[in-house]
Amino acid sequence: MTSATVTPVESAPSRSLAERFFAVRAATEGLCAPLEVEDYVVSSMADVSPTKWHLAHTSWFFETFLLAPHVDEYVALNPRYAFLFNSYYVQAGERHCRAQRGLVTRPTVREVYDYRRYVDDAVLALCARIGDDVEHPAWAILELGLHHEQQHQELLLTDIKHVFWTNPMRPTFRAAGATVPTAAIQGWRHVAEGVRTIGHAGGDFAFDNEGPEHKVYLNAFALAHRLVTNAEYAAFIADGGYRQAALWMSKGWGEAREGAWTAPLYWEHHDGAWHEFTLAGTAPISPDAPVTHVSYYEADAFARWAGYRLPTEAEWETVARDFPVEGRFVERGAHHPSADAKAGMQQLYGDAWQWTQSAYVAYPGYRASPGAIGEYNGKWMCDQWVLRGASCATPRSHARLTYRNFFPSDARWQFTGIRLAADA
Repeated sequence: MTSATVTPVESAPSRSLAERFFAVRAATEGLCAPLEVEDYVVSSMADVSPTKWHLAHTSWFFETFLLAPHVDEYVALNPRYAFLFNSYYVQAGERHCRAQRGLVTRPTVREVYDYRRYVDDAVLALCARIGDDVEHPAWAILELGLHHEQQHQELLLTDIKHVFWTNPMRPTFRAAGATVPTAAIQGWRHVAEGVRTIGHAGGDFAFDNEGPEHKVYLNAFALAHRLVTNAEYAAFIADGGYRQAALWMSKGWGEAREGAWTAPLYWEHHDGAWHEFTLAGTAPISPDAPVTHVSYYEADAFARWAGYRLPTEAEWETVARDFPVEGRFVERGAHHPSADAKAGMQQLYGDAWQWTQSAYVAYPGYRASPGAIGEYNGKWMCDQWVLRGASCATPRSHARLTYRNFFPSDARWQFTGIRLAADA
């Protein structure tokens, strides 16, 4: 196996649309470099899609929402791909059952790569036609497609991690990196009460759910400087955190019992110590690294056990607004959270997505886009929680202050971690 490398994709206007498209598409395929052809086809649970499906679905997205409406002469390579590689866009047509994606052996991996080349050629031809005309109606869809593909780059990594974990051979995706430093002592950033502004104000790319910009009132609060560590979470486990119903939401307690949860996903206890499966294989947990692969239920229970709470997304954004979008992203190649010994606010971006106690609902004044493309975010505003920041699997050019990621309460296979908050 070879190491997976991802070249940073700049979003600055200095890069042409064609250059950005080519870079994003190449980055996706770069992540597949360590895989054998057999790895591309497997789905290990309903939430996990095969690597082959991610490669094809992102191509279908460009084909369906960009090429078909804006290139009159475009002809689909295979009309049946629309059924196989649509995800959840009901208005775009019928779809193959998500839980059965791993049963589809044809088209082959080679044919999927051929499909990507076919779509690439058509998109690059369209880019040449558009040039620098940012007012062209295809421009916004193409930019949305680039960020959509970057979302799937992260999903590709989290999904193949679950696939490898379910394999008794426990294969290694990439070699382990350098040892992590010791985590800084936990500190707090205090914020006074007042009216704050959150949400995307326009001017550069954002998903529609990030706006409109609006005012919120916040009581005084404090936000932890860093993420909760493996050692801190192990103390929660040792103190019976998974056995104390009083710490848990009722539904979370039921999920933990039914799923026999005793630790974060990928943790195993043997030889008298906790070990963790990573994309570099299984090894003893790094005590000072951020804990990851915990559900909202687990994050909330830990916060209650520790005597604190999870932040709201408005609190998180209010603090993060004062700091640059810097962190350990997918381009670093570690594909796992790391500790940071520096003082002050850290790990706002990269390492692990951070659960908030904010339900994923529309901002005041939000309107979903018309047509099938409006299903991208709007129809999921129910029974989900907002996560902020970014993770070690997030591309750098995909992270930003106002990004609203979201998952249901029981999701554990993503790089999700915990940042604590407190009332003043």
